[in-house]
Amino acid sequence: MNKTTLAAIERHAIAQYPDECCGLLIREGRKQRYVPCRNTATTPSEHFRLAPQDYAAAEECGEILAVVHSHPDYPATASEADRVSCEASGLPWHILEVRKDDAGRVCKGELVTITPSGYLAPLIGRAFVHGVHDCLSIILDYYRREMGIELGDYDREDGWWDKGANLYLENLPAAGFEQVSQLQQGDIVLMQIRSPVPNHAAIYLEDGVLKTEPDHFPAPGSILHHLYGRDSRRDTYGGYWAEVTVSCWRHQSKISHHQPPDSMTET
Repeated sequence: MNKTTLAAIERHAIAQYPDECCGLLIREGRKQRYVPCRNTATTPSEHFRLAPQDYAAAEECGEILAVVHSHPDYPATASEADRVSCEASGLPWHILEVRKDDAGRVCKGELVTITPSGYLAPLIGRAFVHGVHDCLSIILDYYRREMGIELGDYDREDGWWDKGANLYLENLPAAGFEQVSQLQQGDIVLMQIRSPVPNHAAIYLEDGVLKTEPDHFPAPGSILHHLYGRDSRRDTYGGYWAEVTVSCWRHQSKISHHQPPDSMTET
């Protein structure tokens, strides 16, 4: 990264403080340039969401070389969400620390670069970041790692359940799921928590074991889920979780359609 590009990043990060700035490093011909982008996250002082329109516009100008963002009042060390998103992007990420000094001036700090290296966040104990690590992410990662089933990726806006969307019911059938009445290992438990539509989902763990994370003690009859604002975890299924359950879903790879019809009664 040349000095002119670094200076442009620093100016943007300082100007956006106390929010995180975000942008892209691109190559136009033989020149390298920083393209400032809009941070559309609902909590921009803690996270960033680079506006898709800005990414597309930058892509039209040149080759995307790297993603850039700042950490206001926080070290430039990559967070777990940064590492996961870096892997998903397939690009290097540059992270710049910015904070106020003793005189109240916003100053640049350390610049850290990370690159895709195959990092996988744990299924249990990951921090919540909507759209990166949330209740849908835990479903997608469980099926990918534990069952070898790729369910795809789904863009979602924070608070989609209050904005007219119905993410789970709109996508579960198309992703190969059917509604069932009796839970088995790996089924999806769909819940509705203070929402007009089902807005939370969990994986039912009949044996309570994660094959890809064998160090955890078995927790039979539990659910693996990621509540808003909390770390992902297992909880015993029943009580409150059963009360807010609206339906249960099984992937077609686990369904024998020679079973009697009453075994597939809707709940």
